[in-house]
Amino acid sequence: MKKAFLLATVLAAPLWGMAQKSNLDAAQLLRDVQVLSADSMQGRLSGSEGNALAQDYILGRFKELGLKPYNGDFKQHFRIDAKRVQVDKATNLVGYIPGKSGKAIVVTAHYDHVGQRNGDIYNGADDNASGIGALLAAIAHFAKHPPKHTIVFAALDGEELGLQGARAFVENPPLPLQDILLNVNMDMLGINDKGELYASGTYHYPALKPYLQQVKPRPNAKLVLGHDQPEQGHDDWTGQSDHFRFHERGIPYVYFGVEDHPYYHKPTDDYEQVNKAFYPDAAALVIDFLERIDGKLERLPQKTQP
Repeated sequence: MKKAFLLATVLAAPLWGMAQKSNLDAAQLLRDVQVLSADSMQGRLSGSEGNALAQDYILGRFKELGLKPYNGDFKQHFRIDAKRVQVDKATNLVGYIPGKSGKAIVVTAHYDHVGQRNGDIYNGADDNASGIGALLAAIAHFAKHPPKHTIVFAALDGEELGLQGARAFVENPPLPLQDILLNVNMDMLGINDKGELYASGTYHYPALKPYLQQVKPRPNAKLVLGHDQPEQGHDDWTGQSDHFRFHERGIPYVYFGVEDHPYYHKPTDDYEQVNKAFYPDAAALVIDFLERIDGKLERLPQKTQP
């Protein structure tokens, strides 16, 4: 994921104390990120031993939280044939919490990172152990508060090699694509000194804006809209993470992430850099949005054509 600074409009919202729905276990959230960004994971490059260790940890948490697998197996294997790396058995990890509507929301975050370079381990605490930590926190929430719509949780592989895991998911989905109402993608939620979490996607899907405006700010994090207009060039995040593969198929998305920081794709993207006050609140904002939209979402219009 690549991002840069952009002025945007902060969503107007009532005071934080008026409504807070998600009860997030901040200690567990941070523990998940700390484990996944440890040196032992070797930077989680697709196809590596460290990537396999990350898979094992995530699978253990899926089972602990009671997530259900499709056809008895959480693993979706696929091949990556990229310029830098060929991987015969890359692996998405996919499960779900059943709803009652027959339709689904797909929540994604990639667990791979860039591995090791010149003797340095690129631990990817923010990119994207933070997204996986929030995904696990969302599973924990909806396991206790059953959703209206089925929520599919996908920890995707191969994002750093060209959004390969997301491509594999939409090409071989565990449920019909026409039953997917929305993709919510999380990529880098853990480091922002201004307390700003961006929600990108309302330019293409303006019907999503009212749902995002209902999300109340937290003491250490607030939602900001932006980074989704074609004229913004590199500052347009539309094609810069896994949500793009859903967008290509006309599936509405919201992408939650922070702007670039000095640790992005550097060996210094370590657990110690994660903002321990901002990150739990940022993850809670995503869960609040999911809960609100799950209760009201029926069918969003397809993407606009600029």
